Amino acid sequence: MAFRCPICGAETAWAGNPTRPFCSEACQMRDLGNWLTERYSIPVSAPDAAPASDNADAS
Repeated sequence: MAFRCPICGAETAWAGNPTRPFCSEACQMRDLGNWLTERYSIPVSAPDAAPASDNADAS
């Protein structure tokens, strides 16, 4: 089965490819670098304000 590398678009074989889904270790490292430099990110919503504690002023 052939597929396209998500980084460079080169067509490569799936079977026997230790760097899949990438075509090479270089593309694998480019992808890792994109995550580490925050070029890629997963959007998250801001957390809701923490509820006030009922016993915060209790002594």
